[in-house]
This record gives sequence, structure tokens and C-alpha cells, in this order.
Amino acid sequence: MTEDVNPAENRRQVLYWRLLSQLFSGEEQSALESGAVEVVEAAELPTALLEPRTTVKTVVQRFPELADELDGIMVPEESDEPIGDDEVRRAALVSKLLMNLFNVGTGNVEAGQLSKWKDDVGWIERAMGADPGGLGSVPGGAELGGTITELEGDLVSRMRLREVLADPVLARQLTPSMSLVEQLLRDKHELSGVALANAKSLIRRYIDEIAEVLRTQVESTSAGTIDRSVPPKRVFRNLDIDRTIWKNLTNWNAEDQRLYVDRLFYRQTSRRTTPATLIVVVDQSGSMLDSMVNCTILASIFAGLPKVKVHLIAFDTRAIDLTPWVHDPFEMLMRTKLGGGNDGPVAMNMAQPMITDPRNTVMVWISDFYEFDRSQALYEGIASAHRSGVTFIPVGSVASSGSSHINPWFRDRLKALGTPVLSGRLNKLIFELKNFLA
Repeated sequence: MTEDVNPAENRRQVLYWRLLSQLFSGEEQSALESGAVEVVEAAELPTALLEPRTTVKTVVQRFPELADELDGIMVPEESDEPIGDDEVRRAALVSKLLMNLFNVGTGNVEAGQLSKWKDDVGWIERAMGADPGGLGSVPGGAELGGTITELEGDLVSRMRLREVLADPVLARQLTPSMSLVEQLLRDKHELSGVALANAKSLIRRYIDEIAEVLRTQVESTSAGTIDRSVPPKRVFRNLDIDRTIWKNLTNWNAEDQRLYVDRLFYRQTSRRTTPATLIVVVDQSGSMLDSMVNCTILASIFAGLPKVKVHLIAFDTRAIDLTPWVHDPFEMLMRTKLGGGNDGPVAMNMAQPMITDPRNTVMVWISDFYEFDRSQALYEGIASAHRSGVTFIPVGSVASSGSSHINPWFRDRLKALGTPVLSGRLNKLIFELKNFLA
């Protein structure tokens, strides 16, 4: 006796086999193509979904009713129900999203092509239920986000970027992104005139966009803990009505139904405002570019808080003190030079004189901790700072995808020291800094 065949499952398989064929062979197979057309039409969907060069945006413009259907369509779901027509329809839409994401072609890339691809990435984010740039925060998004970063880096590397930047019309088609900013920072010393001005404009736009997101996360940082030694100010806005009623309940007069208050209670609002020192040390080697960008912006935001003194040091085989420009992340980034190896002890030697009050100092060290033959020297410097009372926060990276690769030698020793390496999600670092400054 043969098992029943599910026609809907067969139709879905046709769509996915066709997708794999397009991505891996790059050639159309007539049987799969004609089969896919029949499946899509039977699902009452437009055959434009099968056109590799048609953007998702174009499809949605032609068929606006698909926009809502694409939102959240790739959010993982568990179901014991057999595959039906809804799953076939879903497969057709998801295949279009994946086709446009992975079908990046070969050869030179034009500015318009990159812009359209990034727009398709935006639809992937919506399909995954993520905010723009927020794939790392949704299930399965971190891995996909890493793949998207690699694809974008490949596209940017295939652009004749200097020619694009020299043309104001083409430059305006570029959308700032981490991959593009990395390439611009690498090439900034080779650019001049209009091309350099356009590059700076793109970098500043990206910084402003990221800063707006980070500022929202940091704004809730308290200015300090409540200082109980300072009597509360006896003004109406500080009146604690609930406590006043509770403390005076013994004065309740049942006969005239009135509460007689003989003592008022006020909230304590004075906060401790001991100045805090924040020292951010960040690896500026090429693999840590996203950390470099995020940390310069984050340092500038914390530098704007009251009673917080911020230092920023960038290092590879040498170290540079970027503290004079800590309020301007754009200027900090323009003074960095990406690449090279790691020499953490050089940065630690620069940071140590900045520690004047160890117990009121936090040092954030962002690196993959691959120090070649200098690991022991760096670890001894970290342990010494930690013993003196400095709050040491090692971070693997602060990539938007949350991924990080840490030298296991350092990971084990820092954990034993009581300062485990934070994973790469930026909001974890913000949380730790807020706790220190509270």
C-alpha cells in the first residue's frame, strides 16, 4: 500500500527546487520554470515573483496587497498541520525574498544595483519581524545578518567606488551602511575633492543614524543613586501622597469621615553625583570595524552625560588617544587607520595614567583578544587594573549582528578573574555601563 501524496507539498517543492537551481547553477531549467509558473498562478499570485531581476519593491508597487502578507512571513512557526495551499503561497513569497537576497551576480556593481539590493534586504528584515538593522534581535536573525553583511561587503568591493563618489548623482544613490563605511574609511586617504566630500557626507549620515538609535537606549541612564543622607526638599512636587496617607491612618475620624494629617512626607530626590571615569579601549584592526564605529559613537553619547569623564583609545600595533575628539565621533573615525595586528599592552600603557580613582573607573576593552605573543603581558595589565578596583568590562565585539570570535586563552582567564567577556550585542554593553553609572 502506497502512502498518500500531498499535492501541496509537491507544489512547494517545485518552488524550492527552482530557487536552488537558480542560485547554484544560474541557468533556467524549462521543466522547473514552467512548473513554478503553474504553481504561482494556481496560488493566485503574480508571476512577477519569478522574475530574478525584479525587486520586491517593484512587485509590491504593482500588487500592493502583498505588502501586509510579506510582513512577518519568515518568522519561525511550529505547526503539526499538513502542508496546505497557504504554505505553497508562503513558499512562493519567501522564494522571491531569498532569490533577491542571494542572487548578487558577478562583475562590477553599480550604485543603483547596490541600492536596490539593500531595499530587498529591508524586505527580508520585515519578513523576519525585525526592525531595520535589527536582525540580530530576532530568532535565527543573527546568522542571516552575518551572511547579509558578507554579501554586502562583496557588493561594495565590486563597486568602482571612487568613480561613483566623484559623480554627485551616483553618490546620492548610495545608502550608508557598515560595509560601505568600512570601505570609505579604508580609502579616505586616496580620495580628494568631490569624492572625498561625498565620502565624508555618507560617513556622517551613517553616524547620525546609529547615534540616534544608541542615544535612545542611553537616555534612560540615571544620573546617580538616591542620596539618603540629604533631607528631601519640602516642596509640593516632592510630596509623597501615598506614604503621607499611610503614616496618618491612625488619625482617621470615623464620625466625620475625615483623615487628619499631622505630618507630611516627602520624596528624596537628591542623587549622588560623584564624577565617573569611563575609559574605552577598542581594537581598530580591520576585523573590528563595526566595533570601532559603534564605540566611537557610544563614547560620545556617554561623554555628554553629566559627571562622566570619557577617554577613548584606539589601537592595533600602536595606540592613539582620541579623547580630544570624544564629542565628535566623525572626527574620531577620520583619525583612525584600520588594519594591522594587535598590541594590547601598548594601549594598556596609555590607559593606566587615566586611572586616577580606580573604584570610580570603568574600563571597557573591545577586542577579539588575539595578541600573538603579547597575551601574557596584556593579561597581567588587565589583572592589575582589576585588583586596583577598576571595573573591567571585556567585550568580544559590538557588532550589530551580535556575533563575536574570542581568543579562548583570554576567554578562560578573564572568566576566572571574575570579568567574563560579554557577547557582542551592543545593548548588553549599554546595560553594564548604565549599572556602573547609576
